[in-house]
Amino acid sequence: MSHETPHLDTPRDGDPGTAGATEGTEAPHLDFAGTTPYEDYVQADVLTHLQHPLSDDPGEMVFLVTTQVMELWFTVIVHEWETAARYLRSDEVPAAIAALKRSVRELEALNASWTPLGQLTPAQFNSYRSALGEGSGFQSAMYRRMEFLLGEKSASMLVPHRGAPRVYAELEKALAEPSLYDEVLSYLARHGHAIPAAVLNRDLTQKYEPSPEVESIWVRVYSGDESAPEARLGEALTDVAELVWRWRNDHLVATRRAMGSKVGTGGSAGVAWLEKRATKNVFPELWTARSRV
Repeated sequence: MSHETPHLDTPRDGDPGTAGATEGTEAPHLDFAGTTPYEDYVQADVLTHLQHPLSDDPGEMVFLVTTQVMELWFTVIVHEWETAARYLRSDEVPAAIAALKRSVRELEALNASWTPLGQLTPAQFNSYRSALGEGSGFQSAMYRRMEFLLGEKSASMLVPHRGAPRVYAELEKALAEPSLYDEVLSYLARHGHAIPAAVLNRDLTQKYEPSPEVESIWVRVYSGDESAPEARLGEALTDVAELVWRWRNDHLVATRRAMGSKVGTGGSAGVAWLEKRATKNVFPELWTARSRV
């Protein structure tokens, strides 16, 4: 009984990229003059060589990659919210809601990023904490753009980025532009809802502050037809807001578990600052209106 030795370049079931190869008569194309089309599109080699741990602790690699994954999710979510804002400006509510719903799935994936870090003990975190130096998550430019889109504006948060002209310019632009919620309120105003002029014409570089009149508008929206565009938009925003709240709370719990109440990296107040953030809701009137429906 003879046994044939398979050629080394013959794809086997389960190999990446061979899906469907056993169903037809043609094998997948394996020989390329340069890098693979997959690499050209995804840039996987770039992504998988961006990790440069600064300690000998094996846990630092987990922390570093997880943080980088979070940055990628920030980027996708910013894209979705900017897309939703653009559609709202042209009154294309279904397309805006679709972008918001995609961002909900992405926020769920972002929040799951805390899982590898959520069980860190103080000793494990301290083994590579010094590698962060003055680095801190609040210095993330893409996360700051997320916060600005949520209406959490603060000109002082541009200061850490003065040494990076492109990043600073992007944040400065985001600071001055309407937030996602500003675009929602402008849409409501164009469609017969009496949004106060003080809200519509406010200084967009400042943090959004709740308005009793806006709350009353959401009360009327939620007391009416739940299939109306305004009601469906309100629920899509609420889904986003809930997951932002969960993100902040998961961040708080992971930090409290890893370092207790010590001062955070970069000189932040650590858990005390995160506790304050975790008590706040974005799109505030969407939450307070529920008590009056």
